[in-house]
Amino acid sequence: MTTHKAGFVNIIGNPNVGKSTLMNAFIGEKLSIITSKAQTTRHRILGIVNGDDFQVVLSDTPGIIKPAYELQTSMMDFVKSAFEDADILLYMVEIGEQNLKDEAFFKKISNSKIPVLLLLNKIDKSDQETLEEQMQYWGAKVPNAEIYPISALENFNVKEVFERILSLLPESPAFYPKDQLTDKPERFFVNENIREKILMHYKKEIPYAVEIDTEEFFESENIIRIRSIIMVERETQKGIIIGHKGSALKRVGVEARKDLEKFFGKQIHLELYVKVNKNWRSNSTQLRRFGYNQK
Repeated sequence: MTTHKAGFVNIIGNPNVGKSTLMNAFIGEKLSIITSKAQTTRHRILGIVNGDDFQVVLSDTPGIIKPAYELQTSMMDFVKSAFEDADILLYMVEIGEQNLKDEAFFKKISNSKIPVLLLLNKIDKSDQETLEEQMQYWGAKVPNAEIYPISALENFNVKEVFERILSLLPESPAFYPKDQLTDKPERFFVNENIREKILMHYKKEIPYAVEIDTEEFFESENIIRIRSIIMVERETQKGIIIGHKGSALKRVGVEARKDLEKFFGKQIHLELYVKVNKNWRSNSTQLRRFGYNQK
């Protein structure tokens, strides 16, 4: 009888290190949004890879930061939870990085009793000499870790890391149905896709003051009709999101619709509206409403 293996593989690291790119590469689907801005990932997102005799439950967490307001505190709670249920820990760093932004998290990694794979990402932007220096540096810094140089963007060494993950998985039945790709509902991916477009096209504080709330999601055989609200904190931000004669908001809608049609494989009718929700990032009630765990 074939042995079945399953486990939670949690990915942690500083912002902008490429965690979402790696998870999407493992899964072969765009579940986590990817932009060049820090704090792109706000939630803990599970992606599930199934085989006949294995199930890998990947967890992409927010980048590790020192919280400045309530939303960021909640984001770090997602990171803490990733330590609690991990069977394997993927600690991602990039060439030239020296340490995590939170020393307590770093101590947890270096003292971890579970397998740790340290992934040195973005090696496509480095040379051989620098790479060798970095391998030695991290080998001394995290002696309990196996180190893999990778390029998540170029898919270099990603397959090798995944094969090592499979070899380390504990024997276990599957945690989720074998046809399930993630633990998040459809509306979550609508929200994330719209937020990705805002991160791409708006500057300064605007992307971080935004949250998306999909109020309607009606699916029929050939089309999905979606109505989403873009929440901002101030009236001035509302004007910037909408743009001159609605041009900026229209661009977000057109780009999001195209991506969502690829994701769902159906025609999408997307309506976008902008509302002011004052200081939602520091409001515990509002944060719970948007799916952030508040203690």
